[in-house]
Amino acid sequence: MSTPNAHPMATGHIPSYVTAADGSDFLFSFMAVFTAVLILLIGVAYFTLHALPERMAHKNNHPQFQLVGILALLALFTHNNVFWVAAILMAGFQIPDLAAPLRAIADAIRDRGPGAAIAEEPDSGQAVAPPAPAADVQAEPAAEGH
Repeated sequence: MSTPNAHPMATGHIPSYVTAADGSDFLFSFMAVFTAVLILLIGVAYFTLHALPERMAHKNNHPQFQLVGILALLALFTHNNVFWVAAILMAGFQIPDLAAPLRAIADAIRDRGPGAAIAEEPDSGQAVAPPAPAADVQAEPAAEGH
């Protein structure tokens, strides 16, 4: 030790994390940049996670795509996880269309009705005209109950 005021137990070098004489602090600068990047990455991960149900619904061409998007936005703005769970469940599972078979039956019955086009006779292969509608009968006016 060349300085007379130095403590006898002091080391001969200064650690790198001690602030230099010019005022620059490498550790502080590194931690400031690291913290800013970490906060940015956490924000990106948070928004990506919240957009996951909407991406799933869009990729699968889900019929309830808009509802999934609304639930995801509600979860984002209210910080209520039940909306996000509902959105991810709705995006992951398609609700079966129970009305489609009934619509098919109704369309088939409508096609077979009195206004149907000329149907083909299955045995002879010749076209058969549909039966003529019954003559319109003049209905008597309904009696009004006074």
